[in-house]
Formats: sequence, C-alpha cells, structure tokens
Amino acid sequence: MAKFTYRMQNILDIKIKLENQAKIAYATASRQLAEEQEKLREILMRRAGYERKSKELVNGTLDIQEIRECKRAIDVMKSLQRAQMMKVHAAEKTLEMAPLGPVVFLDTAGLDDRDASLGVQRVERSLRAMRRVDVALLVLDAPCWEAVDADTAARLAAAGIPFAVVVNSRGTADTCDAAWRPDGLAATVPVLWASAREGWGLEGIRAALARLAPAGALKQPPLVHDLLPEHGTLLLVVPLDSGAPQGRLILPQVQTIRDSLDGRCLCLVVTEEQLPQAFAALREPPDLVVCDSQVVHVAARLTPSSVPLTTFSILMARTKGDLVDLARGAAALTRLRPGQTVLVQEACSHHAQKDDIGRVKIPRLLARLAGGPVETPMLAGKEFTEYAGDAAAVVHCGACAITRGQMLARLDEARAHGLPMTNYGMCISLAQGVLERVLSPFPEALAAWRAEAQLPG
Repeated sequence: MAKFTYRMQNILDIKIKLENQAKIAYATASRQLAEEQEKLREILMRRAGYERKSKELVNGTLDIQEIRECKRAIDVMKSLQRAQMMKVHAAEKTLEMAPLGPVVFLDTAGLDDRDASLGVQRVERSLRAMRRVDVALLVLDAPCWEAVDADTAARLAAAGIPFAVVVNSRGTADTCDAAWRPDGLAATVPVLWASAREGWGLEGIRAALARLAPAGALKQPPLVHDLLPEHGTLLLVVPLDSGAPQGRLILPQVQTIRDSLDGRCLCLVVTEEQLPQAFAALREPPDLVVCDSQVVHVAARLTPSSVPLTTFSILMARTKGDLVDLARGAAALTRLRPGQTVLVQEACSHHAQKDDIGRVKIPRLLARLAGGPVETPMLAGKEFTEYAGDAAAVVHCGACAITRGQMLARLDEARAHGLPMTNYGMCISLAQGVLERVLSPFPEALAAWRAEAQLPG
C-alpha cells in the first residue's frame, strides 16, 4: 500500500508556525509589561515627590522662581505618566478566545519575588493586578505547593475570583501525575497540567477558563432595552461638540444603540438642537429619552415632564456598577466645602483635550457645588487604586473601558476607606439641578439619593 501523504501538510506547518509566533509574542509582551509597569511606578514616585515639594514651598518661604520650576516638573511628570500608562496598557495581550470573545491576559511578576531592591514592589503590583481580573490561573513550575501558593489561593478565594491551578510541566503529557493535588485546596478548584514549552494541555486551560468565567463575563446585563416596552421607542440625544471624535460616537453611545437593537427597540438619534423636531416627528412620545450628561440641562428643558429622561452615564452606572450606591454617593457633593479634596477617576488613559471632562469640566462643576476651589487629583487608567481616606468623595467616569467586576471592586475599595463614590453623569446632573429628574426612571436609586441628601421623599 502506498504511503499516505497529507497534501495539506504545508498549510499545517504554517498554522504551527503562526501559533509558535503567537506564543513568542505573548512572552515578549509579558516581559515588556513588567518593565513598563516598573517605569510607571518610578514616574509616579517622582511626581509624588515634586508634589510634596510644591506644597512645602507654598507653605514655607515664598520663592516664585522655585515654585514655577517645581510646577513645570510636575507637569512633565504628568505627561510622562500618561505616556507610560499607554505603554503599560499596550503591553497587555488581548486575544479572541471562544466562547468568551475578546480576552485581556495579564501576566504578573509573581508573588514569590525575593529580589532585595524591587521584589516588594513587584509583589505589590501583582496583588493590585489581582483585583482587575475576572478569572485567574495560578501557575506552578512543579507539583510543589508552597506557603506563597496557599496564600495566593486564599487571597483569590477571599476576593471571590474563580481560579484554576496549572502545573507547568517540563516533561510530556504521559509523565505528569494527574492525581496530584495540593493539600487544603478546595475541591472545586481544578488542577491542570500543561507545558508552555511543548504546547500540550492548552486546550484544557481554555476549557477551564470558559467554565470558570462568571456569567457577567459572557453576557453583560442590559443597558437600556429592559427599561422599554416591547418594540418601544428610544430617543438618544448626542451632542457633536469638541469631545465627540471625528466621524465616530463615544463608546457609551454606541453600546446604548447596540443594546436597543438587541432588544428590538426603535432607536432615534438626534443632536440637542434637533430634539424639538424629533418630538414633532413622532406620532407618540418616546418611551425614554437618553442624553449626554453635558447637554442634560437642554434635554431636561425640552423634554416634557411626562416623558422619562436619563443620561448615558447613569445607564452605565447601572450596568457597570451599583446605581443605588453611586446615587447615594452623589449626596456627598452637596456637602462639599472650598479647599476639600475630591478624587476624579477615569478607567482609561486618553489624550486630554482642551476642555477635557475629567480634568477641566468636572473640577469646574465641583468648585461651583462647593462655593469655591477644591483639590481634584486625577487618577487615570485600569490599574486598581488604593484610595486615600482624606478625600471627601470620588467622582468616577462611566467605566465603559472596564468590566462590571472591576468597577464593583473600585466601589468596594472606596467604601472600605469611608469614601462616597459617584460618577461624572450624576455630578453634572446635580450641578445642573436635574439629578432627581434623570434618576426618576430608577425609583430605588432616587430614594437612596433623597435619603442620603436628607431630602423629603
């Protein structure tokens, strides 16, 4: 019998080559991530040093020239910080993995780093990265369960993060001890064997990740369509101002449109100037109007009181976080006083514009609410934040760039420090005097706001 020849062998070889290239690229990205994270930490420490020096100069003997030089140094550090954070994010590896879809892999520096100079910082950053994930893989170099591994497993369990233990074998699949299991490890935690070098066992890891992923990772809760009747009408008010990207819409607006289509709703998109025309063109009033927070005062004035009105930011607060808790947090802004500190936080690192919402507009509105200037340090990026307890509140963005789990983790951390948290949309609506109007479609959140603000129900 003639020897069998696989005619597509060349295609198979190309596939294997591409897979190997992908593995190499991921390993390179992982190393780059660790390096860039360390650079970012150094920049943050230098910035903090300059900021301390600036405060000392202002409080001490007045030296205008030295204060100016220190301010320039802080501005340089801010610019370096933004650029470095972009590099850190770029080093994270995003892959398409069925059935989860797009997945971001974070390879940490490990928790057993005993380097005298930088080991503590690397471990600290690994622990902070842990709070960002939905699922974790605890990788062992051998079937050996040490104290640091048991501590990591306990941390993951305490944080409610599902995980699997992976033994990275140097041998073949036939030589691994499939029956090995660490003492004290919960029976529900899978123990998998694989080889990063040889490539076997990877399918088992992919299958475990799909099983372990929380339901929210596979299916996000509705953004808007559950607020509408079947085949209801949704009217979206989208301003085309300097903040709108050329030729595109911002992510919360796109997500709202997609969610309305998923719910088989009729969706009409207009600018704030077109709002009267839209009402006139519709045979029946829309079931819900959703506007950009920055034109909420216009939308509230032009929308009949009988028509429910809310904002994209409040929809995002409901989907990505805890709307009731964020509404309750908005009440803290009614008690602001000049000179207090409010932390302004964004989940992404974007290029700041001339009239940037987080760096210009929100601080301006907070000063209006306080009756004078307030300190508004900016926290930007996906990195988990350990909040300082000396601030009056945290004002967060809509969180469109992070997961619900990550946003809830930020809420929990702020709550642990006694810091009330709200978001951009509620801050803007409060400053415009229409917060109750835009919270009215959500009775529980409205009641929480009224109770915390000590308003009559």
